[in-house]
Amino acid sequence: CCPLDTAICQVARSCRHISLQFSEDKLSRSSSLVAARLCFPNTFCLLHTYAKMGSVQEERNTEELLEEEEDAGPLPLQRLEGNGISATDVKKLLEAGYNTVESVAYTTKKQLITIKGVSEAKADKLLAEASKLVPMGFTTATEYHRQRQEIIHLTSGSKELDTLLAGGIETGSITEVFGEFRTGKTQLCHTLAVTCQLPLESGGGEGKAMYIDTEGTFRPERLVKISERFGLNADDVLDNVAYARAYNSDHQNQLLIQASAMMSESRYALLIVDSATALYRTDYSGRGELSARQMHLAKFLRSLLRLADEYGVAVVMTNQVVAQVDGAMMFNADPKKPIGGNIVAHASTTRLYLRKGRDNTRVCKIYDSPCLPEAEAVFAITEDGIADAE
Repeated sequence: CCPLDTAICQVARSCRHISLQFSEDKLSRSSSLVAARLCFPNTFCLLHTYAKMGSVQEERNTEELLEEEEDAGPLPLQRLEGNGISATDVKKLLEAGYNTVESVAYTTKKQLITIKGVSEAKADKLLAEASKLVPMGFTTATEYHRQRQEIIHLTSGSKELDTLLAGGIETGSITEVFGEFRTGKTQLCHTLAVTCQLPLESGGGEGKAMYIDTEGTFRPERLVKISERFGLNADDVLDNVAYARAYNSDHQNQLLIQASAMMSESRYALLIVDSATALYRTDYSGRGELSARQMHLAKFLRSLLRLADEYGVAVVMTNQVVAQVDGAMMFNADPKKPIGGNIVAHASTTRLYLRKGRDNTRVCKIYDSPCLPEAEAVFAITEDGIADAE
C-alpha cells in the first residue's frame, strides 16, 4: 500500500478514541487533529506533507487540462500581442473580422494590407507570428489519420442515413445537400439544428447551432417538436440556435463575419445556410454577370471553409437544382443538376442528392465524396423530423 495509507492505519491503530477528519478545510483547526499532532508528531507531519502534495498535484492536473482545452480550440487573437504586435494592431484585426490566430494564419498578405493601418511590413510580421502558433507545415499520414479518427459526426435522426454517411454529418468540412423542392432539405437542416446539441455519446456535438436563412423557410416550432423527440428542453434548444435572415448576397457574406465573432466567444457545432445559392440567382442575371456571380460565390464558399477549418464546425448548405435543356437530357434519366457549377462542386467536401420517394419517404444518394462510396439510403420526413422509413 502507499505511504499515506500506512500512516493512516498507524494512527487508527494507535488512537482509536481520536476522531480524525482528513479534510482540507479542517486540517488545521480540528481539535482531534491537534491531539494527534501532540501524540504523533512524525505521523502528522507525514499526513500533512502528503495532503499538500495531493493538493499541488491536483492543481497541476487542472492546469494541464485547461492548457489542453485551450490548445484544442481556436487560439484567441490576443495571443499575437508582443514581439512587435501591439494591442492596437489586434483591435484593427478584430474590427476587420479576424477573431482568431488561425484566421490570420490562413489569410493572404494581399488581404491583410487592405485593412486600414496595416502596412506590408506589419502584414509580414502578423503572418510570421501567426505561423509560429498555428502548425501549417507537413505532418505524417499516421498523425493525420489519428486526427481524423477524433472527428465528431452529427446524427441526422435516421440510422439508415447515418450509416450511409459513416456516422453522420462530418464536422470540420462542408456538406452540400441539393435537390428539387419538397425533398427534405430544410427538414434535414431543422433536425440537425437540434441533434447537434445532443451529448457526444448520443450522436451530437454538444454545441450550439447557427442558421442563416435566405428563403424564409425557418420555423422554430419545428425545433420544438424535434426537441421533444430527443428528450431535450424546448426552451434551451431554441436559445442555442442563433438565427439570421439574409436578404441579399452581400448581406449573406456579412453574416459570416458576425458568425466568426460569435463562434470565437461560444461553442458552436453546426452552421447551416439554407440555401447558399438562392440569392445569387436573383442578384445576378444573365451571362453578362455570370463571371461576377461566380467570383462572389467563390468568396462566400471560401469563408464557409475557413469557419469549418478554424472552429471545427459542421457546415451544411442546401442548394437548388436546374433542369438541363441541352441535347444530353434525352440520354439522362434524371436531367436535374445542382446550380453553382464547378465553383460549388469543388468547394463542397460531401455532396448529397435528395429525391422524392413514396409517400413521406425520401432517397439520399452520395453524389460526391472523397471517402464515401456511391450509395443510397431511404429515410422519412415525420412530425418529429428526419427518421427511418417504416
